[in-house]
Amino acid sequence: MYLRVLRFLLLFVLAFQCGPVFAQQEANKVAESPSDELNAQLPKWLRFSGEFRARAEGFTGGGFQLNTDDAYLLTRIRLNMKVEPASWLRFVIQGQDAHVFGKNQNPAAPPYQDRMDLRVGYVEVGDAEKKNFGLRAGRQELAFGDERLIGNANWLNTARSFDGVRGTWKVAGVRVDAFATSVVKLHDGQFNEYIPGNIFYGLYASIGKLVPKATVEPYFLWRRQSGLATETATPGILSAGTFGIRWVGKLPAGFDYGLEMGRQSGSLGTDTVGAWAGHWLAGYTIPHARFTPHVVAEFNYASGDASGTDGQRGTFDQLYATAHDKYGLADQAGWKNIEHLRSGVEFKLNKKWSAQTKYTAWWLANTHDALYNAAGAVVAKRAAGNAGKFVGQEIDIQMSYNFNKMLGIAGGFGHIFPGTFLKNTTPGVAYNFPYATLTYSF
Repeated sequence: MYLRVLRFLLLFVLAFQCGPVFAQQEANKVAESPSDELNAQLPKWLRFSGEFRARAEGFTGGGFQLNTDDAYLLTRIRLNMKVEPASWLRFVIQGQDAHVFGKNQNPAAPPYQDRMDLRVGYVEVGDAEKKNFGLRAGRQELAFGDERLIGNANWLNTARSFDGVRGTWKVAGVRVDAFATSVVKLHDGQFNEYIPGNIFYGLYASIGKLVPKATVEPYFLWRRQSGLATETATPGILSAGTFGIRWVGKLPAGFDYGLEMGRQSGSLGTDTVGAWAGHWLAGYTIPHARFTPHVVAEFNYASGDASGTDGQRGTFDQLYATAHDKYGLADQAGWKNIEHLRSGVEFKLNKKWSAQTKYTAWWLANTHDALYNAAGAVVAKRAAGNAGKFVGQEIDIQMSYNFNKMLGIAGGFGHIFPGTFLKNTTPGVAYNFPYATLTYSF
């Protein structure tokens, strides 16, 4: 254990000591990346770019048990190519090579490692970002709102993409996206492919002029997946829809707000699906204060299942979320069977430095259901419902510094204090999660 902690501290120090030295050298130069220099020599219809990211991270108290620590280094290289023979036609390709070094897991696998593979590869007719219409077909990212239900999970070393078709239409402050896709299954050492029988459809709208200084985003999502089991352990097909709305905006005197609510219904074989979730946030930027402090408070709720044998499935499905740091930096809670209270302060120390500190507390929405982590996996469960409701608390600290448009560093630390539920279902050991990241775009 102590050797791993020492190893992580060494990685952490190297990231923050060597990174700034290299970064300052780059900052003293003209902020022009290698790809800028390359592209200047190429025809305008051909463009290259890339990104390198290294992150040292680890944990102690894995599973809230003793002697379950780990420390490792994640690296990721992305190489991008865009071919645009006409203003209305482009081909986009991204290769990704993701590795992990020093992790306990052997052999390494996604989401930590996925050696060179095709992450993005699509053709686009029109332009979904700059014009009124765009149609993309192939392997691509999906990310909507603040990605509580649909995102690229970019925090993960391998991240997420989808195979399918997406159309975008924009007019008079209204944008509508429609897609029919399947999430890409990652296989280290093999070509990544979609999962047969797993289909994800959606309509997602964004309305910018309905409410002053606000954006309203109604949506409907449909997920179909085969090969799942009902509560009676018989094979079944999940077919469920999510109706929802997201609404974010600003108010006078430095206040801002956000909310998102979703309702799910459908079936899994003979089981009935009925669940819902909500997110409510209020913020305030203190005027004329040093470091521009932004105070935030939020509450998140996601329903749980009252019984595993009644044929009624009440656990909210967070679908394909980017869940990192949504419900705590350590990612030991997700948007499933949870009552989550969070508050904190965000600072802009200067144009390049930013920092934040936040406090989190969790309760189970239903004590008969499990605690799920950010990936949606079960952390702990007591089906009898007698382990208590209070999960625990977390304190997080994070800082980041951007030297220029190419290079930045960040780091943070999260500590979880186990509550009644975790102490009754696990050994109740405190969980610690430190990380340090260096990102270079070229």
